[in-house]
Amino acid sequence: NLSRNKLSSLSKKPFRHLGLSDLILVDNPFKCSCEIMWIKKFQETKFYTETQDLYCFDDNNKQTALMDMKVPNCDLPSANLSNYNITVVEGKSITLYCDTTGGPPPNVSWVLTNLVSNHESDTSKNPASLTIKNVSSMDSGLWISCVAENIVGEDQASAELTVFFAPNITFIESPTPDHHWCIPFTVKGNPKPTLQWFYEGAILNESEYICTKIHVINQSEYHGCLQLDNPTHLNNGAYTLLAKNEYGEDEKRVDAHFMSVPGDGDGPIVDPDVYEYETTPNDLGDTTNNSNQITSPDVSNKENEDSITVYVVVGIAALVCTGLVIMLIILKFGRHSKFGMKVHGEVKGVGLVDQIWLSLQDCDNEGPSSVISNDDDSASPLHHISNGSNTPSSSEGGPDAVIIGMTKIPVIENPQYFGITNSQLKPDT
Repeated sequence: NLSRNKLSSLSKKPFRHLGLSDLILVDNPFKCSCEIMWIKKFQETKFYTETQDLYCFDDNNKQTALMDMKVPNCDLPSANLSNYNITVVEGKSITLYCDTTGGPPPNVSWVLTNLVSNHESDTSKNPASLTIKNVSSMDSGLWISCVAENIVGEDQASAELTVFFAPNITFIESPTPDHHWCIPFTVKGNPKPTLQWFYEGAILNESEYICTKIHVINQSEYHGCLQLDNPTHLNNGAYTLLAKNEYGEDEKRVDAHFMSVPGDGDGPIVDPDVYEYETTPNDLGDTTNNSNQITSPDVSNKENEDSITVYVVVGIAALVCTGLVIMLIILKFGRHSKFGMKVHGEVKGVGLVDQIWLSLQDCDNEGPSSVISNDDDSASPLHHISNGSNTPSSSEGGPDAVIIGMTKIPVIENPQYFGITNSQLKPDT
């Protein structure tokens, strides 16, 4: 915003590389001259709604709208090259001309960024000239520009320099393993050279398993590799790359070793550069003496861990088996243990569980007779006669035993009970 700054003129040079999108200049007493013609050109590029009401004063101090200002011999410059297709063979020279117009006459300059070749220019005459001597292939692809500039503005004309040169193999290396085996190379040349590989002096016929791949193209430089899919010892040997175009050729050779010949040597067949080990006598010891053999620490540790695991498993299994045996013994002998015989009303030889069950039955049936006998019509409790005599037995399973639960209890009867007569049972009247 440069409004109200009492500017009578304003040069474009401070703004030429800024890429202006808007510039506010209202209320400045500009003088009508060629120096502010660029402001008029800038306003003409805007939409009508975006334009400003700018004015200038002529030599008679008369105010005039800037859009109506007319100044003689005041025009934008223009630049034109004599050749927009600049091609040259490496080592040759070329001259380029730039014709300019504009009022006042513009100043001419050449923009030669990163140009390596020797050159000289003449801008004092119109058209201006530029001569490049002994053109280098390194300049191929560069842009050369002619710039014409005056107080109204500037113009620019540009062209690309194309240099033709013979191929040059700048890099080739022994094969390296990746997804595929690759013999890397870099070739420069313009036009693009044709590539031909030779194996042991004979033309290498490429296929889907052996072929040339170009991965990166940079101007006239090509980066690629000869790709080999699973090569064997049959592919070992000398490989030669020949690059050729209409301006010359170049070749480079490299020796490739992919795999050892089967049966050649005592060691295993391995890929080179992948499994390379250096050994010394101190590392291996005496191979004829078994006592000097070296056991890998990793293998020993693994064996120790396996042994400990086996011991732990066996110990746990033994502990579980012992516990099961003890439980079976307790269950078998703890339930059926005998403590004696029931003699004269004292219970002996009855298990703990059976004694508890017997006590509960005595409480429910109110008397010993219901516990021992299931016959409701029997008037004599525990009355058992065997051959007219009462024979107590604690070791035989005869009729004088009563089974309670899982325990057989021998019963001893009172012989005097049956000797009581009816008269003795009657009460006195």
